[in-house]
Amino acid sequence: MAATTVIMAAHAARVNAINAIGTVVKLDPSNFQKVLRRTERPLVVYAEGGVFSTKFLYLTSYRGLTFFTKSNAPLILPPDTELIVAEEISLPQ
Repeated sequence: MAATTVIMAAHAARVNAINAIGTVVKLDPSNFQKVLRRTERPLVVYAEGGVFSTKFLYLTSYRGLTFFTKSNAPLILPPDTELIVAEEISLPQ
């Protein structure tokens, strides 16, 4: 009985996290860069993460959707990009 309650609570937390952030679209780095090129003065949140190797994480918004990518190397961003460096980017699973 207790295990079922924990599973239900975890599911509810996941649903609430998704509702709070909205839809997150995961793209490969080249398609993420295409979204940035469509945006005038894009705002990008950036963080480095990874356990065994460094991963470069990027998040941006376009037309009401949130786009995310993870890359093995830093991306070349458009020159007019406003960059926010975050300690961590955490997305609902």
